[in-house]
Amino acid sequence: MTEPTPPPVKGLSLPVRRVIACVGIVVFLIFYVALISNIGQALPDNQVIRMLFYGLAGILWGIPVLPIISWSENYKKRPKS
Repeated sequence: MTEPTPPPVKGLSLPVRRVIACVGIVVFLIFYVALISNIGQALPDNQVIRMLFYGLAGILWGIPVLPIISWSENYKKRPKS
């Protein structure tokens, strides 16, 4: 006799994904801010360099967060309009 196959496992619900993503983003940002502030302290005492560094750092944090947001909103399973 063959064993019955278990039912397919349903993925995480949207609210659970959002909570996980929110916690993940907050944890990431805590580490990111600590890293950027430590690097910023080692920069030369030049206002232009500091402005460019912090301006770039203020924009680049969004790149690693985009996949987390995409996963949490489950964009891959949405039908294209």
